[in-house]
Amino acid sequence: MASMQVSIQPFAKGWIQNHLVIMFYIYLLKSTSTGRFYIGYTQDLKRRWSEHSQGKVYSTRRFTPWKLVYYEAYPNKAQAQLREKKLKQYGSSYTGLLKRLGYK
Repeated sequence: MASMQVSIQPFAKGWIQNHLVIMFYIYLLKSTSTGRFYIGYTQDLKRRWSEHSQGKVYSTRRFTPWKLVYYEAYPNKAQAQLREKKLKQYGSSYTGLLKRLGYK
């Protein structure tokens, strides 16, 4: 299985016609120690990934370090939360994503 490098630049903020655009992200992390996956959403992907990797998040600290393997950007919080919810149901959306990424 090939390893994927994910660039996390520039992220959370961009400028479009002199207006600040805030994006929301869903992300998939993989524990490099156990192979477990974690799905979440955030407004600041770089900061959140760092928090997971440094063991600052209660639900993921036992499985550090984490590697960011995938993310999607959404223009509003509701869409990002809906996608996160769909993936956390661990149905066809989740399975399909893992297949596309080469993990299944």
